[in-house]
Amino acid sequence: MADDIKNVLFLCTGNSARSIIGEALMDREGMGRFKGYSAGSQPKSEPHSMTLEILSQLNHDTTQYRSKSWDEFAGPDAPKMDFVITVCDSAANETCPIWPGQPISAHWGVPDPAAATGSPAEIGLAFRDTYRMLRNRISVFVNLPPEQLDALAIEGKLDEIGQHDDHPETTQT
Repeated sequence: MADDIKNVLFLCTGNSARSIIGEALMDREGMGRFKGYSAGSQPKSEPHSMTLEILSQLNHDTTQYRSKSWDEFAGPDAPKMDFVITVCDSAANETCPIWPGQPISAHWGVPDPAAATGSPAEIGLAFRDTYRMLRNRISVFVNLPPEQLDALAIEGKLDEIGQHDDHPETTQT
């Protein structure tokens, strides 16, 4: 059964907020059919404290999360990725490593909550908005029937999911 699990790598530049939230959500929403991973092209020294706080508040076990380089997933001993999803525009525009196994890739641009300014409540709202946006997209993704679609159709559907306009119009971060 473990062979049926699809690995999904979320990429961002700093691997401190969006990609880690994506990893946590994929593990939860994927319900054993998908395994989430995260990495960054220029990882921070650790996850953003608000990332861990929000995940903890939402009953995620945060002990496993750390900021790490995408190089960890490009080597021959790395888990084979089935999907690679960039969640920030910077990482989407960078030259990524060659991923073993030629995974399907997509870009799901999400505003960077780590760049939010304002009161602690406003910053927390930015992180919760990111969580909500990624949860919505991941929920759609994990409910796709991948066995019924070819790789190009899945890639097109993943890109379409990333185009959803789910940004709150009244929230400023």
